[in-house]
Amino acid sequence: QVHLVESGGGLVQPGGSLRLSCGASGNIFRPNVMGWYRQAPGKERELVAVITSLLMTNYADSVKGRFTISRDNAKNTVYLQMSGLRPEDTAVYYCKLGMFGRDYWGNGTLVTVPS
Repeated sequence: QVHLVESGGGLVQPGGSLRLSCGASGNIFRPNVMGWYRQAPGKERELVAVITSLLMTNYADSVKGRFTISRDNAKNTVYLQMSGLRPEDTAVYYCKLGMFGRDYWGNGTLVTVPS
């Protein structure tokens, strides 16, 4: 079993910053891919950023230059440093672990950027 727990969401003013964390527990093996996705009200879930266990990264165009994904393999933890936040970044942010063809999801953490 794999369990993911996100933290760090909250209310932040436009232009502000937040750092999300996601810890994975259970039978975690490498190689794997950890990432952040988000789902805004009335919209589909979308990729924000992913990072492999070899630290290769990929970002959605909408967050490039504003968000930074990182991970600590020893702690099975992935982070998302968000800066320059905009109202359109408002969403529930989900952590995902991809490992051996299976995806594991956290329950999400809400980020709200008021307009």
